[in-house]
Amino acid sequence: MPAADDLFRPTAEPSGPAVRAVPDPPADLATEAAPAPEPPKGPSGRVRHDEKITVYVTSTELMELERARLTLRGEHGLAVDRGRVVRAALHLVLAELEAEGEGSALVRRLRES
Repeated sequence: MPAADDLFRPTAEPSGPAVRAVPDPPADLATEAAPAPEPPKGPSGRVRHDEKITVYVTSTELMELERARLTLRGEHGLAVDRGRVVRAALHLVLAELEAEGEGSALVRRLRES
């Protein structure tokens, strides 16, 4: 029976220098309190996501989403999953809400329903 160290060992040697997600601040700025970075403006794309929500949709809405995914693949060469389509659409709607406010399509649609 293999030990835990055998099961969780690295399978390949690192090919390059270690990359840090956040660079070290310059020495003269290290003592100052830096403002919190703003989250990136844009859909997150293909990264590991730590948060999850559940959204219930009708069978018609699910078919429309799947049709959009297949259209993106067949006509535009974009092999994306439904989650990525939803994240991109969410980004577009929220950006428009921020820019247009009361005149945004989201506000209009929610007022109609």
